[in-house]
Formats: sequence, structure tokens, C-alpha cells
Amino acid sequence: MALSDIGLIGLAVMGENLALNFESKGFQVSVYNRTVPCVEEGVVERFINGRGAGKNFVGKTDIKEFVESLATPRKIFMMVRAGAPVDELIAQLTPLLSPGDILIDGGNSHYPDSNRRVKELEAKGLLFVGAGVSGGEEGALNGPSIMPGGSEKAWPEVKELFQAIAAKAEDGAPCCEWVGDEGAGHFVKMVHNGIEYGDMQLIADAYLLLKSLDGVDNERTAELFDLWNRGKLNSYLIEITAEILKHKDKDGSYLVDNILDAAGQKGTGKWSVVSSLDAGVPLNLIASAVYERNISALKEERVKAAAAYEEDKIEPGIYMGKLADDVHDALYASKIVSYAQGFRLMKQAAKDFGWKLNYAHIARLWRGGCIIRSAFLQKISEAFVNNPELENLLLDPYFRFEIEQALPGWRRIVAAAAVNGVPVPAISSALNYFHSLTSAILPANLIQAQRDYFGAHTFERVDAPRGQFFHENWTGKGGDTHSGNYKV
Repeated sequence: MALSDIGLIGLAVMGENLALNFESKGFQVSVYNRTVPCVEEGVVERFINGRGAGKNFVGKTDIKEFVESLATPRKIFMMVRAGAPVDELIAQLTPLLSPGDILIDGGNSHYPDSNRRVKELEAKGLLFVGAGVSGGEEGALNGPSIMPGGSEKAWPEVKELFQAIAAKAEDGAPCCEWVGDEGAGHFVKMVHNGIEYGDMQLIADAYLLLKSLDGVDNERTAELFDLWNRGKLNSYLIEITAEILKHKDKDGSYLVDNILDAAGQKGTGKWSVVSSLDAGVPLNLIASAVYERNISALKEERVKAAAAYEEDKIEPGIYMGKLADDVHDALYASKIVSYAQGFRLMKQAAKDFGWKLNYAHIARLWRGGCIIRSAFLQKISEAFVNNPELENLLLDPYFRFEIEQALPGWRRIVAAAAVNGVPVPAISSALNYFHSLTSAILPANLIQAQRDYFGAHTFERVDAPRGQFFHENWTGKGGDTHSGNYKV
């Protein structure tokens, strides 16, 4: 029997669909699933006899036989839960592998784990690829966006496989290219997911604004999202939101109205925010989205607080202006900020870790297959082609013009939300970021004075070169001793 082109471990939703995707592109695929007694027994058999029946799969229930069924250099795609399960699986596989074999982690692993795994496996003569995969169940089956990084020597061996199953952009280019060293692939996927968190909260903000300020019902809101999806806001998330808002429950009511307002999360958004804090890069829009999921989970506490601070209910129809147009502009401008913050974080990571990230490349990877695919990703790619050293997307001429056009409506809608008690954490956070970024002078001089007053932390002066620090004896009772300067 011929040896398989690739092996896949983990036949949950994503793994099963990726296996089918590989096979549909002409590859023979060996499949294996770690079993849990009395829970997952028979997973491989069910797949081979079910969705995999009559197709070019080799099913194995013994890990040694699974490894032996693969052509060399062996390429093993692991789709298991991030964290300890990945390390446990690697420990099982390593003794069975030969130098040059390639282990691929396609789960949502944290990039420091991928950094470590690259080093550990290369020391044993093995290659490791941390591949971010985005697109959900449909993308896994029909074409995801794939963001591989790690041992670069592995890329020529897996390139054909990955690009064959990846989504194709409108120009036919595969949404998969090598990202960079170590955990760069998983870092970029983490940022993708952070932007995804931000996008989802921005859309939720827009939905609530339409509903609260003018009583726009689900059907009309869906019509607006359908309309917006044919313009500048064209994106996967806008598209599915329109479908969600129209979807009816079994009793004929709108299903979205019957879903409890308590959002879950799996951690990648949080990782983005923690990474931004470590890097010293503001990611406040995405942080607001993460925290809003946290506060949404406090349903019982929110119900009590709402009763304790009960006010007159907002009367629909009070908005002065073109509500739909202003919500559109606020949503569009805020989405630009979300991507700007994400790319700014990647630029800092590249500097901190010595990665050579191609930002135009990354934007192109996200044009198809992934959850955050949207029309202006091509414009983001063009911005970095025109200026590879671009510090911030908001400084690009195209995006500067777009923001300036949207700014009046953006400001009006945030003001109206504040006056009428409508929580729009992501849209307002995006606007605050824009105002702070475009302020040549911020009140941080007062903060530095306070820090020096109580802790002798020193400050820089406007009439002295940057990097020269001073301390003031504010009370006349202190001395000249001051704290050293360092950044956390």
C-alpha cells in the first residue's frame, strides 16, 4: 500500500474537515485520534466508515502504525487542544520520528509555546510548524486562511500541501504564505483573533445603537447590514450578521432575541491584550471587546445593577441626524482602528523577537477563508507595499481620507450613545484611541509630575533632549536622590 502524503491527528470538527479538504485535493491522508476510554472509542472507525467512506484515507488506531504509514519526511498535522495536550502528543510522537520529519500544530496555541517547541524539536533534528488556521468548520473544509511559522526548512516540504487546501483570494492567490520564525505564525493568528473580537463587538455596538436610539427592528437591521455588505463594510462578519438577524426560531420569533446575552471566549483575545501590555502597544479597542465579554457573563449581577440604577427608558426616534449613516461611518472607522492596532502590535513583536514579518503579505493572507476577511484588506496590503515602514495604518493617505470622511458621524453617534446611556465600548474606545493618537499634546505631563512628586520617578522636559531625565524637589524637604528609569 502506498504511503500517505500527510497524517492528521485529531478528528474533532476542524480536524475532520481539514482531513477531507486535504483528500479532496488529491492527497492520501492517514488519520489518527487520541482516544479517551468510554468517550471517544471508535472515532477513527466512524470517520473512515462515515464521511471518509470510499475516499483516499488510511485510518489507524495505533500511533506507531500511524507514523509508519507516512511517506518521509513525515508530515503530521496535529489538531488537538492547545497547551499540555500538544506537548503530550509531541512526547508520544518524538521517539517514533526520524530526523527531518515535520510536526505541525494547527490549533490555537499560544505563541510562546510555539517558540519553545521549535527550539526543542530542532535540537532533536525535527522540524516544527506552528500554523494558525482560520475559517471555522466551513473554512477547514472548503479553504481556510493558513498562517504558518516556525522551522523555515519545513516550508518547502509543506508549501504545496498547505497552499492546495487554502482559500483563494479573488485574484487566485492562495491565502497561505510563510509568516516567519519561531511562533510568528501563531502570533499572527492570535492578532487575527484579537481583531475578530474587536470586529464582533463593533458590530454588536452598531446593532444596539440602531435598536436603542431609533427602535430599528431585526428585519430592518438585517437589511442595513445586507446593504453595508455591498459597500465599504463588505466582510464575512457583516454578511453572517445579516443572516443571523433574519433567522427565525421554531415558534416564528427571531432566534437572536431568544439567545442569552452572555458571551463566551476561549482565550486568544485575552492573549492579544496581554501581549500588547507586554509590548507597550495600545490595543484598547480589542481590550474593550474582551472586557465586554467578561461583563456580559455577569448576567445576574447586571440585572441587579440595572434595577438599582433604573432610569427612564430610552424612547426610540430621538436621534437627531441620519442614524443609519452615522452608525455605518462609526462602524467603518472603528474597524479601521481595530486593524491599525493589530498591525501595530505585530510590528512591535517583529522588533522585539527579531521576526521579519511582511505586513502586506499578512493582509493578503486574510483576504479569503478567515473570519476577519473584509474588502479593505487589499487596501491594507497596498498601504504596506507603498510604505513597508509605515508606523500606523492611520498615517496612510487612503485610510487618513477614509477616517476624515467618517469622523463627524462617528463623533455624533458616540456622543448620542453617552447622553442616552447606550453602552458602545468598542466604538467609543476606537474614537478615544483616534483622539489620543492625533493629539500632539496629552496630559501625561501631569502624570509624570505626580510620579516624580510621590516617588521621585523623574521626568523629561520639553526644553531638553529626549532621554534626559530630571527630578524636582517639589516640597523643598526632599533631596536629590531619585529612582532609576526603566520600562516594565
